[in-house]
Amino acid sequence: MMGVSSRSSWPLSIMDSYILRELLLPFLFGVGVFSSLGVSVGALFELIRRLTEAELSFPLAAQILLLRLPQFVAYAFPMSMLLAALMTYSRLSSDSELVALKGCGISVARLILPAVCLSLIVTGITFAFNEFIVPAANYQATQIYERAIGEEKPTFREKNIFYQEFQTVGEGDDKERELSRLFYAKEFDGRTMQGLTILDFSREGLSQIVSAQAAQWNETDSTWDFVDGTIYAVSSDGSFRNILKFDQQQLPLPRTPLDFANEDRNTDEMNIAEIARYRELVAQSGDDAKVRRLSVRMQNKMALPFACLTFGLVGGVLGTRPQRANRATSFAVSVVMIFGYYLISAVTMAIAETGTISPFLGAWLPNICSILAGILLLMRFSR
Repeated sequence: MMGVSSRSSWPLSIMDSYILRELLLPFLFGVGVFSSLGVSVGALFELIRRLTEAELSFPLAAQILLLRLPQFVAYAFPMSMLLAALMTYSRLSSDSELVALKGCGISVARLILPAVCLSLIVTGITFAFNEFIVPAANYQATQIYERAIGEEKPTFREKNIFYQEFQTVGEGDDKERELSRLFYAKEFDGRTMQGLTILDFSREGLSQIVSAQAAQWNETDSTWDFVDGTIYAVSSDGSFRNILKFDQQQLPLPRTPLDFANEDRNTDEMNIAEIARYRELVAQSGDDAKVRRLSVRMQNKMALPFACLTFGLVGGVLGTRPQRANRATSFAVSVVMIFGYYLISAVTMAIAETGTISPFLGAWLPNICSILAGILLLMRFSR
């Protein structure tokens, strides 16, 4: 049994340091176990199948597997926090150490404070992993695999770049969105677009049809340099007002179609800032369903790290109950709670993608429910 110091020159008391040390080992154990399970279920079996089909070399397969590992480590952090809190406080409870501490006048809220503090630290680590390590590792793994099987895809769309742009007209309650431009390019090599057709409805009473063999974005003048094309000016009654043929022509159209063509990555290979930028591009094209999906994914990337905090709180509170539980029981309880959390998360995110609830609520509702459950349990056990 450890002693409790009422005064200390250190930021942490002896009790805090003791509980944090007890939390650390099961947390690291959980990271190893849950990461291994995640890799086995989510990547290893699929990689073995691809390895036999594509005849990948073992070193290359191992490199891809290692690059996939950070994503599963990030998923393992919240689960490990729950397991650590449950195992630690259950062990302290079964050894009657919590009874002794409560007898010294220490509340349940004070007892679980070290778990909450560790959860906050793990939350920051998980966020950093998801932002700076996981997207880059996933993208590199995809590139290595595609290069190995001879199907490396460019980081841009090569064919049929179709982009819609909308503008808002009217004021107040009469505001509505109208199509202002349609942009189509048959091919794109990363620099030059070929076979372009642009319908421009942005001017009232006059529409333009631009057809060109090729076009490039001019960074210096912020315009498009069109080559070998024709501009048709069409009046509101449908008659041609002017036809202009050109060998070279600069047109002040927005850069957005080029940005849109260059963004062709999976959201697992993008951080929050990249998803937000891509969402803005998609929003201008009027694809509301895709905007919702990207919004839900972006909110989920922000919500996932905070699952560490919710799991640390709930696990700590549940672990302080008087019990004689062993580690196997704590592990089983952790698995059930984790399964329930991610099941609810999948359901709420799917509902949010349909537009029934907001993307924020779809991603954060499991955390909100877990936090409320933890607070209610804390209030109950503190009586």
